[in-house]
Amino acid sequence: MNDIAAVCPCGSAKEYQICCGPYINKSISMPLVPQTAEKLMRSRYTAYVIHNEKYLSESWHHTTRPINISAGQEPVKWVDLTIINTIDGKPGDSEGVVEFIARYKANGKMMKLHEISCFIKENGRWFYLDAAH
Repeated sequence: MNDIAAVCPCGSAKEYQICCGPYINKSISMPLVPQTAEKLMRSRYTAYVIHNEKYLSESWHHTTRPINISAGQEPVKWVDLTIINTIDGKPGDSEGVVEFIARYKANGKMMKLHEISCFIKENGRWFYLDAAH
């Protein structure tokens, strides 16, 4: 994302630099973290779009984080994100659930990932836990 005026891939219609960018490109002097499970979900989707494995790893709960995270292992082009439903996951909550559909193109075919993601908040910070079963 070289264009600072680019619209954020997460679907918010905001500029990347004022939407997910501050979370993904955080610095030690200004460590911003998403305040809701939905904002974390959106920033993680954006991290997949821009192939930022470091952010994906940091935002994945340590108990379920895979050893190797690859945001760009397969030739996938993420197209858009639609949030279907959010349960809890607000600043005062300790758990949250976000249901979403992420559309992508792989091997010349349009595909979709429909997931219900679970999030947990620890020490004032949201983490992706896993997909609901």
